[in-house]
Parts: sequence; structure tokens; C-alpha cells
Amino acid sequence: MSLERATNYLLRSTRVLVVTGAGISAESGIPTFRGPGGFWEGYRAEELATPEAFAHDPDLVWRWYAMRHEKYAACQPHAGHHTLVKMEAHFDDFLLATQNVDGLHHAAGSRKSVELHGSIHRSRCTSCGAEATFPTSIDPLPTCSLCGGLMRPDIVWFGEGYPPGVLERAFTFAYSADVCLVVGTSAVVWPPAEIALIAQRHGAKLIEVNPNTTALSKEADVHLLGPAGDILPALWDGVLRQS
Repeated sequence: MSLERATNYLLRSTRVLVVTGAGISAESGIPTFRGPGGFWEGYRAEELATPEAFAHDPDLVWRWYAMRHEKYAACQPHAGHHTLVKMEAHFDDFLLATQNVDGLHHAAGSRKSVELHGSIHRSRCTSCGAEATFPTSIDPLPTCSLCGGLMRPDIVWFGEGYPPGVLERAFTFAYSADVCLVVGTSAVVWPPAEIALIAQRHGAKLIEVNPNTTALSKEADVHLLGPAGDILPALWDGVLRQS
């Protein structure tokens, strides 16, 4: 019954917003930030993902991100990621806002997307802000080809603001979305979780896809319990059968 309701919401929609979190990537083998892989060389992930940590020991932070970059590169998008690409091609207006930095949505083919927290596949100059791809070597520490400044991973760290225009794009879309599909997020990170609630307050139907109950579950119009790799293809098959 819940799958049928979610299908009907999508059938009546032309403007669809999707918000994704770590859960969708976990199905591709990427550990969640605070999960078992959250420790490295005696440090908590939260202790390394800060401007202060980078200022104190940039070599340590770069080594941690190089390790993550290598692990992420071995992971592939799954059926859930590919289903979202099909949705993007189908709807007149579509936006995917992801909290994930792994680049799996882009690898699957998503183009109408915004990476709220940056990307593990990019670096950024601490002096002039120029962007570059993630370096092939971090020994010596990467420097900017334009100004010589020290490069850093292009990730939004704890205590930092979002890049200009990133949140604005997601919130602006949320105000007029017909459906907001929230996939694999624990809903504990704000403001990303707020994007979904704002969409609902402005008339969107809120559909949650998650194998667990979250802080959004009681607010959702439909909670589809299960992994995104199973639920999203089933949901989309239902939409296509009735289109």
C-alpha cells in the first residue's frame, strides 16, 4: 500500500526533488562517516574533518582523505543510483541534492544535482579558491598551479559554511517541488534535512526511503522501509507501468 501511494504521488508530479544521504552510498560499500570506519590511526573522523585539524597538521588530513579517495574509487553505483538517473530524464523539473561526497551519483549519470558537502574527487586552493581534481600524489603536499597556495580537499568541514549558492539552489527548488524523495539519510544533519521539511511545508509529498526509522519518518507522507537499491527500482517500475 505504501509503495502504491508513493507511486501515485510521483505519477501526479512534474517537479521532483531528491535528497540523499550516506545510506544510499553504504549499499555500494562506502562506510558511513560515523560507522565502524569512523576511526583512523587513533583519530575520530570528526577530529580530522575540521579547518583546525588541517591548519595543525595538513599532512595528516591529506593522508586521511587520500585513503578515503582510494577506497571510494573502488566502489560503483548500484541500482538505486541508476534509478535516480532515470527519474531525472523523465521529469520536466528535477534536482538531486546529496550530502555525499563520494561522487557516485555523478558516476551513475546524474547531472541535475548539487553536492551540498563538496566532493572527494576535487581539491581547492586555500589562498585563491581555484579548484582542481584530487591529486595523484600528496607527497609533497599539493599546491595551487595558479598561485602556489596550499591545496585542500574540496569538502565542507565541521565549523565551515556552505559554498555560495549551494543551499540556495536546493531551498529554492524545494519551495515549489511536487514531491520530495529522501533516500538513505539519518536526518540528523541540518540544514540538509530541513530542505525536505521545507518542501513538505510548501505542498510537496514527502517520501522517505530508508531501511531504518529516522527523525523524518513520522513526518513523511510515506515511509518505504528497505534499501534504496531494492526500493527505488520497484517504485520506478510502478510509475512506468502506469504512465
